[in-house]
Amino acid sequence: MPRPVSQPDLRLLAKVSCMYYEQKLTQQEIAQRLHLSRPKVSRLLQQAEEAGIVQIIIKTPSGVLHADLEARLEQMFGLLEVFVVDVEAGASQEIISRRVGAAAAAYLQRTVEAGDTIGFAWGTTLNGMVSALTPIEVKNVHVVQLIGGLGPPESDLHAAEVCRRLAHLLNAKLTLIPAPGIVGSEEMKEIVLADSYVQSAFRQFSAINVAYLGIGVPSPDSVMMRDGSIITEEELAMLKAKGALGDIVLRFFDKQGQHIRSDVDSRVIGITLEDLSKIERVVGVAGGPLKDEVVLGALRGGLINVLITDAGLATRILERG
Repeated sequence: MPRPVSQPDLRLLAKVSCMYYEQKLTQQEIAQRLHLSRPKVSRLLQQAEEAGIVQIIIKTPSGVLHADLEARLEQMFGLLEVFVVDVEAGASQEIISRRVGAAAAAYLQRTVEAGDTIGFAWGTTLNGMVSALTPIEVKNVHVVQLIGGLGPPESDLHAAEVCRRLAHLLNAKLTLIPAPGIVGSEEMKEIVLADSYVQSAFRQFSAINVAYLGIGVPSPDSVMMRDGSIITEEELAMLKAKGALGDIVLRFFDKQGQHIRSDVDSRVIGITLEDLSKIERVVGVAGGPLKDEVVLGALRGGLINVLITDAGLATRILERG
């Protein structure tokens, strides 16, 4: 219940409120006209709100449907931000990935700042993000590839190609990892990591202040498994036996978001989950009915602190979280 205010105060509270909210005067202008201090005007406006004289109503614009859902997820998992996009019921995974990717592009366009160093991964949804992005004029932006190349080098989904396109759209400096994303043995990894260009790329990881990641499901029909050049069926079975639920840049984790260490993990050429945890903003971009468990695991483990997803997945996570 609003606290009682004496009658003389009511007139002053109403007058100050009208001048500020209706006449659009600044607090300093009101202070000068009413011969008050500016801090006094600020306190009067606060009192007017507490007394119910001023009632601030936030009206969600048409087309912005999920503000409450976003807020509840942010609170539940301690996230910096959740961006939920609406997708028609029954939409294909391709359509969902495109819509979520477009939302991620809008988020990047809104948040990118001069001097940013952006770490970027790979995958269908991030490819959709870059495809939806329009050129942006921002100074001194640097794009850093987070994991070596995966899949056919000529593919649009290849990490180097996606990063090149992003850097071009941002007119940004680009650092690529001139190596495959996974090699055949730990000995081969040591040889690759000895390369001066690879070392130079890895040194950039500590400068990254925002990273964009897909959250993968290690299923037989996923992009990761399509041609057998990234993960074999035997390796997938081994990872699942260890409790692997999903991956971020080929770093597999369980349903609580805990890192699964394996022979596969020891052969990856790219950023580690430990290094990702040091980045200020880690943006997970994922959507679709197959991603519930992996996104929930990533959230439980604190692997990301910004989530961009579709309304269906967001609703299911909220119900299960």
